[in-house]
Amino acid sequence: MQKNKVLVGMSGGIDSSYTAALLQQQGYEVTGLMLRLWSEPSVSGENNCCSTESQFTARRAAAKLDIPFYIHDAKEEFFSTVVTNFIEEYSRGNTPNPCVLCNSRIRWKLLRKKASDFGLDYIATGHYAIIEPNDEGNINLKKGKDRSKDQSYALAMISRNDLINTLLPLGKMRKTEVRENSKKLQLPNSDKPDSQDLCFLGNTSYHDLLSMYASDKFASGAIKDTNGKVVGIHSGLPFYTIGQRKGLRIANTVPYYVVAKDFQENTLIVSTERNSINTQFRVKNINWFINIQGGSPLECTVQTRYRSEELAVLVNPIDESCAEVSSQVPMKASITPGQVAVFYQGDRCLGGGIIV
Repeated sequence: MQKNKVLVGMSGGIDSSYTAALLQQQGYEVTGLMLRLWSEPSVSGENNCCSTESQFTARRAAAKLDIPFYIHDAKEEFFSTVVTNFIEEYSRGNTPNPCVLCNSRIRWKLLRKKASDFGLDYIATGHYAIIEPNDEGNINLKKGKDRSKDQSYALAMISRNDLINTLLPLGKMRKTEVRENSKKLQLPNSDKPDSQDLCFLGNTSYHDLLSMYASDKFASGAIKDTNGKVVGIHSGLPFYTIGQRKGLRIANTVPYYVVAKDFQENTLIVSTERNSINTQFRVKNINWFINIQGGSPLECTVQTRYRSEELAVLVNPIDESCAEVSSQVPMKASITPGQVAVFYQGDRCLGGGIIV
């Protein structure tokens, strides 16, 4: 029996709607599903991924394509897994990436479960990345053709098992093609702009969210330079990120950057040099797409933030999920604990983990 039934994760955006349309054109029997995620109920605004407007738009797209469409309530799972981690990590002084965690712990798990419940063969999303089978009987994750929209970074911590039977039909397309084709099909969201902010913040800021749920962690204190001179006052260490320049409110002819946070002394350390002495860091909880054998050093590049430039590094595995990352030259990019480091060799994503 031919396997051609696919569950498409739909958000009301142009990418997921066109994914459903394209797969339908390719002969797949398509079902749409939106995950209803949590947003802070005491502030204005809704979760950007599943707002009332987004639900309405996704339903219109599904109706246009004449495909079944469902909404699954995932508020509890999303809050307990993604939002709680976001608050706890910031309270520890780290800067987490909730989108990467959502993909690996919520979105793929639930899409796969619902596809199984519905008796469907595949899941699909509108991410700009490529999944290809390899010679080892497994899969490779690669960068999307449209490098300005490449989202392999956001998928790097999804296990290989969860990416098997996943379709990413936009991986070999450019966003301009997707918009043009969506307009030709008269999909209702062809001109909808891409979402940029964290989906669960609504119309509030992450400062407000953290103050609501962890106010005891946000006492003000001194900002000192690397020589110990007090140059300002901070509003709470978790509000600041390593490498941050804006928002420090320090009067100086040369801009300061955050280089460290001393939680014991409740002090923010700044410097006019941006991480110029960084030559190594450690990564934990690594999800590999390659087989790490014998702990041999691995020459590759690393991306330490979404959209940041790639750095040439040497990765020394400590065990299967932890590694030391080093460079022969100072790393000018921000190496921020809690953020995700993703490793590449050319177009191929080797894996990703959490910066310690």
